[in-house]
Amino acid sequence: MLKSKKLWLVVGLAVVAAGIGWMVWHNAAAAHAATGQATYQVVRGPLTISVIQSGTIQAREMTTIQSQVEGRTSIIWLIPEGMRVKKGDLLMELDASALIDSRLDQEIRVQNAEASYIGAKENLEVVRNQTQSDVDIATLQLQFAKEDLSKYLEGEYPNELKRAEAEITLAEEELTRVREQLTWSRQLYEEKFISQTELQADELSAKKRELDLELAKNNLRLLTEFTHKRTLAQLESDVRQAEMTLERVTRKARAELVQAEADLTARELEYNRQLDRLHKLEEQIKNATIYAPHDGTVIYATSAMTGGRRFNTEPLIEGREVREREELIYLPTTASAKAEVSIHEANLQKISVGLPAIVTVDALPGREYLGTVATIAPLPDPQSMWMNPDLKVYNTEVFLEDNDEALRTGMSCNVEIIVQQHDDALFVPVQSVIRVDGKPTVFVATSRAIEPRQVEIGLDNNRMVHILDGLSEGEEVLLTPPLRAGTVEGRQQRSSSPEIQDITDRVRDRLNNHSMPANGSMLQEAGYPPRNIGQEGRQPEPQERRQPTDREFSPAQREQMRRQLEQMTSEQREQMLRRMEQAPSEQQEQPRSRQPMRQDGTGQGQGQRRQRPTETTAP
Repeated sequence: MLKSKKLWLVVGLAVVAAGIGWMVWHNAAAAHAATGQATYQVVRGPLTISVIQSGTIQAREMTTIQSQVEGRTSIIWLIPEGMRVKKGDLLMELDASALIDSRLDQEIRVQNAEASYIGAKENLEVVRNQTQSDVDIATLQLQFAKEDLSKYLEGEYPNELKRAEAEITLAEEELTRVREQLTWSRQLYEEKFISQTELQADELSAKKRELDLELAKNNLRLLTEFTHKRTLAQLESDVRQAEMTLERVTRKARAELVQAEADLTARELEYNRQLDRLHKLEEQIKNATIYAPHDGTVIYATSAMTGGRRFNTEPLIEGREVREREELIYLPTTASAKAEVSIHEANLQKISVGLPAIVTVDALPGREYLGTVATIAPLPDPQSMWMNPDLKVYNTEVFLEDNDEALRTGMSCNVEIIVQQHDDALFVPVQSVIRVDGKPTVFVATSRAIEPRQVEIGLDNNRMVHILDGLSEGEEVLLTPPLRAGTVEGRQQRSSSPEIQDITDRVRDRLNNHSMPANGSMLQEAGYPPRNIGQEGRQPEPQERRQPTDREFSPAQREQMRRQLEQMTSEQREQMLRRMEQAPSEQQEQPRSRQPMRQDGTGQGQGQRRQRPTETTAP
């Protein structure tokens, strides 16, 4: 009895399911029959909004070992990748033979520089002693010259002056005495008491005393008028010469001392420079041997590279050249891992720091790891931009919460960043929704016709888009909506509002104006008619232009314009409109700078060239 009830229940459920399936098929068939296009039935169910991107497993915390040797050098020994090393173990040995030879030459330079430095130091002391001795001698000579001058003025000259005056006084006294004696002698000669010879002797003695007096006066005059002046001038000159000699010796001593100090400083700097070079070479030779700073597993940097950098880098092997500061080896410090992915700019607005993520590793099928978005780069990856300027990706790190020893750096993985999860949501394929007049619109297929309907949408996962409002479960929407509804002509046909019509006229006006330059443009290449050219070979002024109408375009031209607009994105249309806004203003400035033409074809100024009339092109 119980089995029969279960059987009837199963049969009933099967009948109900068959009925629902027939109704769905019937509605879809009716919609397809009515429209002749593929449709999709709006369903309600669970929907996950996520961003899926491939990436690479990396250690979350690791030490990067770089080459510290200047220039380029070769690897002569390399530890195998994947080995577990301890602190102080040898990881890599670089070729340092050229550095060793340079160190030997540098040691010779250091010795020569040290000898020059010591010589300059001793020479400074010699110069100091010599200059001090020269200054002392010059100072002593100046002192002696001053003392000689003082001695002459205060001692020698007064003594000589007194001596000369004393000689005059004595000569005068002697002359007076001799003259008195001569007077007596003459009286005695007249009285015949003395002879004539004795008288002549007294006269000769008087004559001699007169000459002595005159000579003493002459000596005094020579002393005061000649000898004193000359001696005083000589002594004063000796003082001045001694002063200048002292100044000259002092300056020379100062210059020699400064020169010696400068030479010592230069020799010291040169010695220190050469010594620093020697220490630098020794440090470079030391850096050529790389040891492990801590325990860890050896991972080659070339193996862990991601993106386009991997294709431009040679694998790390013995004999390979490495450059200074090139990343060589990674040593993870912890067992925690992370996934590095590159998020395209189109998905950047969906993700944020803190979102959960599910990470699957290609090498570990069946395993899933839970992670969290930790960092999002603020700028695009420069390496990807250099490889492809049109590709903008942002490096993102997802920290894994589980530590698994099976995870190794460099493994390929897939990261699904969960943005939203809905247990009960309406959704349709993303290709079913287009924007008409800037609003998301779907085309609902009914049994009678196809009607556009504006909807409110949420996020999408590149396959399905979340419908917030505007549709009901079970309705049929076109999988291939008419793209013409999103173009300029589609908007004109579907809306007659003044705003839409004004935008449409402005777009056509700018497209037409943009096609006017003689060097051609998109519309001229498409076969659209150019602007009318004036009869006198010049373009009409801006006020003479008129708005283009539909009659100026043939049906084929309008169709080609529509296709071109359909292929553009909304951003490209906005950029094209901005360029066209600038084009008319530039064209309006050109006629203002031109000279008005005379009837004879010449300009107003003298010597201006005759302008050739522009050929008129028939549309």
